[in-house]
Amino acid sequence: MPVVTMSETVAALRATVGKRGMAEEDLRALADYLMSFFGFETEAIDNNLDVADRDVFYMLEEEGLLTTRQEEVMIKKGKMWRIHYWILRVERIKALAKPQRPKADVNAFAVYDSLPDDIWTRQLPAR
Repeated sequence: MPVVTMSETVAALRATVGKRGMAEEDLRALADYLMSFFGFETEAIDNNLDVADRDVFYMLEEEGLLTTRQEEVMIKKGKMWRIHYWILRVERIKALAKPQRPKADVNAFAVYDSLPDDIWTRQLPAR
């Protein structure tokens, strides 16, 4: 199971919420806050969150850094108990953390720029 590092988390946050103007120190604090719930795991149980924590997690879900899953467990009294989990989207975080190279401006007609000017002159066949 791949592990998300703190630097990858900061870089992924910089590429998402950082583009909206969040300061670098706030990005680092948010990464530390987020990773405090997960540690070396990729899942955190929703019961450990309070309302403010959950709001942050929903915001990060909208940014594509987290997702959720749930499972139902039968308890002794014959009732179903639903457990909600928050899941780090490890591959997405790692992809966002990679340095983004600017796309090269592809010019489909660039091949013509390297041709000499006389190539365009047309010579008619001699009669």
